[in-house]
Amino acid sequence: MIENVFVETGTHNACFALLLQNEFRLMIPLLKGKSFAIDLGNNNTLLSDENRILLSQPSFISFDEERHSVKAVGEEAFNIFEKSHGLLKTIKPLQRGVIADYDSALMMISKMVDRVHKRNLFSGFNHIISGVPFYATEVERRALRDVLDQFNSKKRQLIVEPLAAAVGMGLNIREPNGKMVIDIGGGVTEIVIISLSGVAVFQSIKIAGDSFTTTIQDYFRRNYNLIIGWKTAEQIKIQVGAAEPHINNSASMIVKGKDILEGIPTTHEVSSSEVAFILDKSIKSIEESIVHTLEVCPPELAADIYVNGIHLTGGSALLRGLKERFQKNLELTVHLDAEPLLSVSKGIAQVLRESKKYQAVLID
Repeated sequence: MIENVFVETGTHNACFALLLQNEFRLMIPLLKGKSFAIDLGNNNTLLSDENRILLSQPSFISFDEERHSVKAVGEEAFNIFEKSHGLLKTIKPLQRGVIADYDSALMMISKMVDRVHKRNLFSGFNHIISGVPFYATEVERRALRDVLDQFNSKKRQLIVEPLAAAVGMGLNIREPNGKMVIDIGGGVTEIVIISLSGVAVFQSIKIAGDSFTTTIQDYFRRNYNLIIGWKTAEQIKIQVGAAEPHINNSASMIVKGKDILEGIPTTHEVSSSEVAFILDKSIKSIEESIVHTLEVCPPELAADIYVNGIHLTGGSALLRGLKERFQKNLELTVHLDAEPLLSVSKGIAQVLRESKKYQAVLID
């Protein structure tokens, strides 16, 4: 059609028509675009396509306030967190699993997507699916939708993270069979009972990985007059954290911080058993929420859970001895996902790959 526009108007216009035709053909694959899934975690963001993870980076962004520009994103921003000078501001845009700083989240996600998908004027995406906490309000979901709208996609949908985690763990969520999934993430713990592609019973508490970290910070301040940074407390949780005081792989580490009274750097040794004591109250709160969820669960679904057990996922599920503690106190079989940090991302990728099959769980 384009090549016939300038047939009778001379060589110059004919050449222009040919150029326009070639530009049009080049534009078509650009407009067609790609699809991607995003697991926007409290502490870590993962981007994937239908088959594999493309990017995994800490959910941090740093701004140069003097130049009003982005200094670093992801791992680079995390490395300078709590170590930068006054003109560099490092922000964690997500709190409690949802967007807390819209502008920072918008820029962070844009920069991360640019790392795996080179965009230009004609770039676009076919389908974008993002996870969102089940407890998120409509206002919080709208903020996430608005952030995703910057990518000019033909279709943009959300999926609640507990359902995505269940899919990522290989569970059949479409059958009439009750399955309990406990997702202990960075900002929130979500406890759900799933049947027929829906959430039958739900409980959410704001006790999860980040609250574990701040509890460790508070403990050192109160008991040892020792101020430690968020990153140091996070390392304590990861390296020697435990859910029970007596575990086989107990360990200890030297903690470096600042003495409140003297104002000088100092150290203190902490063991797994002490960290288990620090976190005991928080873990008890999660256990009480699990029990409450089971109490309000319909009897037929409760019978299914007795057979199927509990499925445990989320980054904070890696805490040493947590699975064994839940099994002992709840008297139910607990299945810990082999890759709890990736279950949501893998689930969203599978839903992206088979979107027609999982249409019932997608939210426009």
